[in-house]
Amino acid sequence: MPQVSELVRYPVKGCAGDPVSDVELTASGLRHDRRFMVTDEDGLFRTQRGSPSLARVHPEVSSGGERLTLRAEGVEPLHLSVDTGLPRRDVTLHGVNYRGIDQGDAVAEWFSEVIGARSRLVCVPPEHERTTDGLTPGSAAYADSGPLLVVSESTLDSLNARLAARGEAELPMDRFRPNVVVSGWDEPHLEDLARRVTIGEAELGYAKLAKRCGVTRVDQETGIKAGPEPIRTLADYRTSPTRTGVFLGSKFAVLRAGKLSLGDEVVVGSWGESEL
Repeated sequence: MPQVSELVRYPVKGCAGDPVSDVELTASGLRHDRRFMVTDEDGLFRTQRGSPSLARVHPEVSSGGERLTLRAEGVEPLHLSVDTGLPRRDVTLHGVNYRGIDQGDAVAEWFSEVIGARSRLVCVPPEHERTTDGLTPGSAAYADSGPLLVVSESTLDSLNARLAARGEAELPMDRFRPNVVVSGWDEPHLEDLARRVTIGEAELGYAKLAKRCGVTRVDQETGIKAGPEPIRTLADYRTSPTRTGVFLGSKFAVLRAGKLSLGDEVVVGSWGESEL
């Protein structure tokens, strides 16, 4: 039976994931997912592509979202009281301007020390509105291009078999930073074909394939980027004749919100053709 084997939210965009056993799925993704974002002093978002040490930061957010705890090896933990009444500032995410609530100098100094570059931390304001594209449009906080990323274990197994065949080390699932991991699908890449999916109380609609970038080359434990994998191997079999880049996993929009839990059955209501 296909079921949910992992649920992971990423409270701070680009930082380590926070695995959970159950979580509310909102219209904009897992509750508190990418609710916070690190920027430079001009408001441009930071990513592991340019700041791989973000992976060393382990955030924990309280259930109500009023407290954020940040931990990283070699520095003292920081406990932040989230304040949505602080000044708004302009932020830029993939060339699009949004607003963010600056969380003050103390957390800015903390991130600046960890990353080694002057940084600020912003929070999604309550008035935030953002529509994501794809076959099923959705909404998102500061996620790259869709509210929910789904990857199956069989998809990763297929990649790892190819890596092993060329003498490369297998990669863990966290390299791909999914929100929902599905076990029990016999074939890889079925997340590419699922068009309507019910999990627990929630219903998802397929949006698009997940385009993969250099973040997949960052060791999520050490925050160090090295080597060409998995981009090199994905280029052998996960490319599109009409789109640039390589693809693994799929983005989904939220059709019906609800609670998700580990072990929930993954029921596909309709299937479609792969975009590759």
